Amino acid sequence: MRIILAIFVFCLLLSSPCSAQYAAQNDAKYIATLKAVVNYKIDDEENLSAIEQLRENKRFNRDLMQMLEKLQNTRTKNSTNRKVYNILLKAGKDIYNELN
Repeated sequence: MRIILAIFVFCLLLSSPCSAQYAAQNDAKYIATLKAVVNYKIDDEENLSAIEQLRENKRFNRDLMQMLEKLQNTRTKNSTNRKVYNILLKAGKDIYNELN
């Protein structure tokens, strides 16, 4: 009886990291999907000229860099970073589900 209880507790402890790892893999899958689709759509004929104009626009690039400075890629993320990350995850998940 104790052996069965010990096995049950052991299995319970192992299941938690697996679900966390699965969630992290899904997050990575959605972010990677989002990046791939954005890279693909940047070269879309409808967007190409507008994208090129933005790349040459110094003010836009300066403003974009200031916005990006509000983000961070560390484990302890600020609230703005967390909100942006959640938006990206949702968009990636929606796109993944739409294309899948």
